[in-house]
Amino acid sequence: MSYKYFQNKDCEYFPCHSCDGEDFNCLFCYCPLYALGENCGGNFSYLDNGIKDCSACLLPHRAKSYDYICSKFMEIAELCRKKEK
Repeated sequence: MSYKYFQNKDCEYFPCHSCDGEDFNCLFCYCPLYALGENCGGNFSYLDNGIKDCSACLLPHRAKSYDYICSKFMEIAELCRKKEK
């Protein structure tokens, strides 16, 4: 389905990761799963300063990852939910 996949070959950073050209999905240019930390499901590591490094991850850029990312939106929403004191 076309709404699950977008590729911007005119982007100055395309492709921003090594990939199989036609399979590279730009829809989630900035990964919405970053905030989930260790629960994102991607290939990440932590730098010595504690920052999450996703430079080796292709999860949001695979054409077939749309459904997986959408399945994690409730977890993201929970992080954003205002907690009552």
